[in-house]
Amino acid sequence: MVRTAAACAMALAATATLPLAGAFYAQGMSARSRNLQQRRHVAAPEATDMETLRFLNPETAREIAAKVGTPAYVYSEAELTTQAKTALAFPNAYGLTARYAMKSSPNAAILQLFDKLGLHIDASSGFEVRRAIAAGVDPSKISLSTQELPEDFAELVGLGIKVNACSVEQLKRYVGALPGTPVGLRFNPGLGSGGTGKTNVGGPDSSFGIWHELADECAEIAGATGTPVERIHTHIGSGSDPAVWQRVSGMSLDLCRRFPDVVTLNLGGGYKVGRMIGEASTDLGVVGAPVKAAFEAFAADTGRELRLEIEPGTFLLANACSLLCGVQDVVTTGAAGRKFIKLDAGMTEVLRPSLYGAQHPLVTIPKAQTGEFENYVVVGHCCESGDLLTPAPGEPETIAERSLSKVEIGDL
Repeated sequence: MVRTAAACAMALAATATLPLAGAFYAQGMSARSRNLQQRRHVAAPEATDMETLRFLNPETAREIAAKVGTPAYVYSEAELTTQAKTALAFPNAYGLTARYAMKSSPNAAILQLFDKLGLHIDASSGFEVRRAIAAGVDPSKISLSTQELPEDFAELVGLGIKVNACSVEQLKRYVGALPGTPVGLRFNPGLGSGGTGKTNVGGPDSSFGIWHELADECAEIAGATGTPVERIHTHIGSGSDPAVWQRVSGMSLDLCRRFPDVVTLNLGGGYKVGRMIGEASTDLGVVGAPVKAAFEAFAADTGRELRLEIEPGTFLLANACSLLCGVQDVVTTGAAGRKFIKLDAGMTEVLRPSLYGAQHPLVTIPKAQTGEFENYVVVGHCCESGDLLTPAPGEPETIAERSLSKVEIGDL
């Protein structure tokens, strides 16, 4: 079954004209007026490296475009279900809660599907909490870890959601409003890892979470009001190195030793997902086995059997969604220049290439199958030079070309 949505929030990933790659939404975008022609050029890959459609086919793509228009996000329910079941099978010693990091996509149909499958919710704003509740998710299944603690957080806790304080100030606000009510603490363990520097959310250069050296201060603040710290939360980045993730798991368990009321350790998500040909994905069974052993060793040493929580987002969606776009123009800058495909979508639908130089599979669906290929630079519809869908890997300021089936205006 395929679900479509012509205008849902931020995007995910897989195939069509622009298969996306599961996402972090950005709070605004910086205007960049650099001339594309001044950027460094990266040659197109060989045709043998071209991506192909995955859960879609040309006929289905055309039917969807005719029915709902473009751009449209197209989801594979089968792939979403498979990934959810994989997450729910994560190795654990004393119980597991797998939470969907809904910033990947707050689409109500996805929230309802994952809720039915047994996933809980990780929300990153009060707005996400309200959206999940509106979709039918029981508030007791929702955890909030946010850069901006909403003004109505006490009301949300009253509904049953769980809050992880992500700064000392947030903790002070929480215990001031809800003394004695169990709380979680999100720590920056001092180490991070991400697919790019911009997706690394741990270590001294990251504002996310409470710096680990402030753990004793947090214990004093909570203790002074009789507020039990029942959850410890860490998250080090999106696309993180599995070895670093495992190392941080041990550091997080050390934080749990300092809070005797902790019953749950949340290790976040950020698992690598292979989107492009040749990219590897994290095997959750492999990365989880030593973490399970670490929990068992912690229990043997302390007598405390901690429940494990994980928060996959990209892992669940990156290859379960396609952004179906239309070719609204094709232009050239001459024999010595480039050919550009202009889409009817762009950084308004998928911001990651412009932010990080993220790589997303691109597949063209021409009406006329000529067997011809062209090297194209693919750009979006915004009047903004940074609206580039084919940057060089990790370099949003560098143009790269893709070898794609030759297209005309009106193709997908």
